Amino acid sequence: MTDSIITTTGLTKTFRDTHAVDALDLTINSGELFGLVGPDGAGKTTTLRLLAGLLTLSDGEATVTGYDLRKESESIKKKIGYMAQQFSLYAELTVLENLRFFAEINDVPKKEMAERTENLLQFARLTEFTNRRAGHLSGGMQKKLALACTLIHEPKILLLDEPTTGVDPISRREFWDILTNLHLEGTTTIVSTPYMDEADRCSRVGLIYEGKLVICDSPRKIKAELPGEMVEFLTSEWQKAKTLVENLPGVLEAQTYGEALHLLVEDGDKGLKQITKALTKNGIKFRGARVAPVRMEEAFISLIQRLEN
Repeated sequence: MTDSIITTTGLTKTFRDTHAVDALDLTINSGELFGLVGPDGAGKTTTLRLLAGLLTLSDGEATVTGYDLRKESESIKKKIGYMAQQFSLYAELTVLENLRFFAEINDVPKKEMAERTENLLQFARLTEFTNRRAGHLSGGMQKKLALACTLIHEPKILLLDEPTTGVDPISRREFWDILTNLHLEGTTTIVSTPYMDEADRCSRVGLIYEGKLVICDSPRKIKAELPGEMVEFLTSEWQKAKTLVENLPGVLEAQTYGEALHLLVEDGDKGLKQITKALTKNGIKFRGARVAPVRMEEAFISLIQRLEN
């Protein structure tokens, strides 16, 4: 049985009359790659800042690596690496100078500093850029440098707040390759992300909405929460098509993604035939009609829509 490394009970943070985090019960296991997802303002950043000991609790209890978050937050800070959403390195310092600076403030022994720095430069693929100022790096390289600085003191837990927001797709994939390697090495990582394909790569995912934890499970089980099956139609007349078919018998839900119309139906094959017939009868041209696998994005949109209705 895997040991829990983070446990929260009724974790709450209030700003005036707003519950940014509302009675959050969460258990994260040692070595887990855990994803936090939810719309803007859901409470993801506040949750990470609470776990990092950067905010005081309004209510509830939490332990991180065995320490009481309310009473021993300074001890916790030595065990974690926190990476903020915004670029927070020293722009005028070089890559190497930033790594050395963070090593010093985290009390990394001098005899270990050179080896750790070299290893992290290779790990983050920044060896060729050691003398470049951080402010002159690309967005993707800045993120990888920030992660390397977060790892310099070898924390047991990584708390990463939307670490790939604003970077190009290749840099995003490279960053996640690094996170996957850390996961395989046993580092506990909690990452908030707006990207559902990233959530799909996590061991478990927690959906936060209006400060509350809506669901927490593996991606496979979360996708299985949707009733029925998903069918997809590609059509330039998606608005007209959606209005026509969303209230047909057996159609449970309709979502749109560009020209893709995704319909949650009770039975995939039956729904495909029924919707094809309706579109054809009304002169709506379409292509690529198929029964499609449910994606994380569809699962979370469906869950949020159910909460709002």
